[in-house]
Amino acid sequence: MPSAAENSRLTDLLLGHQAMPDGSFLQRLPTQVWQAMLQTEPRPRARVFAQDELLPLGAEFPIVYIVIEGCVRQDRYPLGDGKGIPTVTRFRGIGELVGEAKLISPDSSVATRCLSQTVVIPWSVRSMNLVQGRAPEVQLALLRSLEDRNRSDELVYTMSARPPFERVARLISHLADIAGVPDPRTSNCTVVIGPSQKDMAAALQLGLSTVENEIRTLRRHRVVDARYRKFVVRDLEALRRFAAHAV
Repeated sequence: MPSAAENSRLTDLLLGHQAMPDGSFLQRLPTQVWQAMLQTEPRPRARVFAQDELLPLGAEFPIVYIVIEGCVRQDRYPLGDGKGIPTVTRFRGIGELVGEAKLISPDSSVATRCLSQTVVIPWSVRSMNLVQGRAPEVQLALLRSLEDRNRSDELVYTMSARPPFERVARLISHLADIAGVPDPRTSNCTVVIGPSQKDMAAALQLGLSTVENEIRTLRRHRVVDARYRKFVVRDLEALRRFAAHAV
């Protein structure tokens, strides 16, 4: 069961009383518009998915989701989904709308796995398109957030010519930004729960041993503490410096 502190934080997130990650859909959306959306009929309800559970985003589910808490991994298979075929892996976090392609192509499908316990608000495609038509601010916020996402993806996932240390540091910094929460024991640390080192290797298209080595280097610098499916970022500013300049 969620703790009282977790319930209070979730309430703040739902009501727009807590800051959302920069560039996310809910950060781009004016608070009053978001609160009005929560009052529409039928009232949208938050749903909790367990770690490793798939969000229902197949072609048979005309639904999009707004992530309120947690982190998800999305896998696309542009060359087919046979064994050994390359995938495109991305992480999505708090405040983001996932399944957005359904708003223009109902048959769209993307494999979306919850890497941690994840709280989402499901919206039918029909309802979200109606909301966008009635409130231009919603459509503008979504378009801006998708452009921000594309720019961020370019910096995090496509810099294959950069040193592996820089790429791993950049990804952990990105995860801290989109899915990190304050460590309840100390306000000086940011905790990211869910992504494994194997997930990171898939997203960066690096070998698992390479990712493990670079994380060990970050640990030696006392910037990151890596545990099973959990990263504790002890110095986010130092991590961002490493992400900008390889050592």
